[in-house]
Amino acid sequence: MRLFHLRSVDWLDSQLIYHAQARLGIEGINILAPSTPYVCIGYHQNLAQEVDLEYCKAHDIPVFRREVGGGAVFLDGDQIFYQIVLHKDNPLVRGDKADLYKLLLEPVAQTYADLGIPSQYRPVNDVVTLEGRKISGTGAAEIGDSIVLVGNLIADFDYETMTRVLRIPDEKYRDKVFKSMRENLTTIKREIGQVPTWDAMAGPLIRNYESIFGTLEAVELPDEVRREAEVLKPQFLSQDWLFKRRTAGKQEGIKIATGVNVINRAHKAPGGLIRALFELKDEVIFQVSLSGDYFCYPQDTVSRLEAALEGKAVSDLPDLIEAFYQDEDFETPGISPQDWVKVLVG
Repeated sequence: MRLFHLRSVDWLDSQLIYHAQARLGIEGINILAPSTPYVCIGYHQNLAQEVDLEYCKAHDIPVFRREVGGGAVFLDGDQIFYQIVLHKDNPLVRGDKADLYKLLLEPVAQTYADLGIPSQYRPVNDVVTLEGRKISGTGAAEIGDSIVLVGNLIADFDYETMTRVLRIPDEKYRDKVFKSMRENLTTIKREIGQVPTWDAMAGPLIRNYESIFGTLEAVELPDEVRREAEVLKPQFLSQDWLFKRRTAGKQEGIKIATGVNVINRAHKAPGGLIRALFELKDEVIFQVSLSGDYFCYPQDTVSRLEAALEGKAVSDLPDLIEAFYQDEDFETPGISPQDWVKVLVG
């Protein structure tokens, strides 16, 4: 397995490189960090609902939509990214996705332990301290003919900016978010009182991944990956891509007319937060949009689920969604058909 130890790179390259690599089917592990901060949202998220775009613009913080599930996050040079790209034919990726997460995240937990922070893998895709505080953000996706898992070692974290870039309706709620984040998300600096050197963090991570992949050969990133990244840049910087799940600014439970309501509902499932925005006419669903910070395989299946729900009675949804999962061979780790029923039916 090849190791692309890139260290500090342009913020945009910190995302485009693995997207290009996956499309080209070039396996490897990338170790890098962005040279400047940015906000990154998950593939299925609604940008206008999740991010305070006015704040980001005023503070020159760019926003990127990745092809990986999960939630919106503030990223900067205080986090070392690990990005693993494996071809779908690689024996390691066969079987259940949850098993793959466990395989690829246990070395991260061991790395934290090596740094003096006993940690463990927690399904579906978390690494937490023994006290239960999250200490690594992760995501996964199918891109091209590749499986990608990305995550970070969090040396330090700007909690205040993170709570500012999120779209939060009022300051009281923002304060609660900030306090909860401080309580439930920790960093290397908070746990051991200092930020280790780059090599002190990246070295153990590389060694622990060698327990899975064998010797990692440190090589230069192929020129073809950089060329592909340049090709992808216009797409990923386009407004169409950034706002791909944009919907009208309707609020939860607005009554339009007798028997007609617009519903905006969220449900926290084990695999992530899921949202449903739809119009309800006499207990029949129309114009449904499903978003959130979940992961799904194949990537575009949620769009087909949205289409399948159009014009269906709420009472029919449990059976319909169960049948959809069976017919489409649909995987959403940590999210069951019953979770969709909860967010759609309440």
